[in-house]
Amino acid sequence: MGQGQQETVATSLADAVRQEISASLAPVDAELERRYPGDPGTRQPVHTVYVPGDLFDAGTLRAWGDRALAALDEHAPDAAAFAAVLGLPDDLAEPVYTRVRAKLEREPVEDLRVDFEDGYGPRPDAEEDEAAARAARLVAEAYAEGTAAPYMGIRMKCLEAAVRERGIRTLDIFLTGLAKAGDLPAGLVLTLPKVTYPEQITALVRLLEAFEKAHGLTPGRLGFEIQIETSQAILAADGTATVARMIQAAEGRATGLHYGTFDYSACLGVSAAHQAGDHPAADHAKAVMQVAAAGTGVRVCDGSTNVLPVGTTEKVHDAWRLHYGLTRRALARAYYQGWDMHPGHLPTRYAAVFAFYREGFAAAAARLARYAGRTGGDVMDEPATAKALSGYLLRGLDCGALDAGEVSAATGLSRAALESFAAPRRGDLTASAP
Repeated sequence: MGQGQQETVATSLADAVRQEISASLAPVDAELERRYPGDPGTRQPVHTVYVPGDLFDAGTLRAWGDRALAALDEHAPDAAAFAAVLGLPDDLAEPVYTRVRAKLEREPVEDLRVDFEDGYGPRPDAEEDEAAARAARLVAEAYAEGTAAPYMGIRMKCLEAAVRERGIRTLDIFLTGLAKAGDLPAGLVLTLPKVTYPEQITALVRLLEAFEKAHGLTPGRLGFEIQIETSQAILAADGTATVARMIQAAEGRATGLHYGTFDYSACLGVSAAHQAGDHPAADHAKAVMQVAAAGTGVRVCDGSTNVLPVGTTEKVHDAWRLHYGLTRRALARAYYQGWDMHPGHLPTRYAAVFAFYREGFAAAAARLARYAGRTGGDVMDEPATAKALSGYLLRGLDCGALDAGEVSAATGLSRAALESFAAPRRGDLTASAP
């Protein structure tokens, strides 16, 4: 048969058969769209900082940045010193150090949670009432003045019987204060800790619905994060993955799953000396969280280390190396967000994040450029890989590890084009590579 000869195309299935199949799968199509809408395409912060409700004030964000800069000045005053502590290669030492300092000056905290749970503890009702009202006022003022972190909110007490009324009241006071100050901030985030049953998620959904109705807000305006801190949140009594049911119980309001390192470890009987984010128990829990959240638009957040970079330079360096290593480990496992417990953690949080994106930038950009230009190469990439490559570059841009100009120059793509690769339509991921 000649190369140019036209093929004869024949089929055997009647249109009625194909239509019947499509009709039978229509409910599945709708279910896929509802349950697995994909990543929302919004910025994900690289960390969450927790500050007790009684310690949070108008200067907290700047104070954290200043304390982090002071730690660098004292314990790693230049790029070479910092690189030596963390084992950064020579070509990354100056770019990472310079960007870390600039980040601490410009935007030291990406996500802040005013804590009314473990970091705050039980207080007289009048005291917590006042602290919640003050938090609302300060958060509203920060957004109005342009000094807020990109994301801010509170962690309430959980919905277990002993503290349920207190948690609901604090949430109500905080949200009411924000609503009275004007429109709710776009970066508002609420965190529900110590969740064990999906019914607790349903209860929070009903509370938020009632608040939205009382203030004339768009239904679904208020979302929240779910903290995974108990074994029951991972595996239910019937053997099912509770966390997957929690996501569905949130009715589209869940924005994140946050791993609670120490509560979860203690729940499993892990001794205090071994409670860490790289313990096998932690790896298992986060893997279940990751699979449950995949495709739902709910993001997974790693936990924290309680080893603080304080004291002598030797102790600070040891704590920095530990935090840097845990953060790099999490990034490699696609946990792009974690908790930071102390201002001294900020230098190594950003160093780890910036090194992660800068060291892989050239290869990722070149690979995506070849895919977009259909020029081939030594790797046969598919739409799913293009999605991962563009997502990697976008996260690097959002946190400040990469600059828009260098990404555009290396890929030939605008941010809009990157976003289109990062959030393809569902069918595009099963299409053939170009």
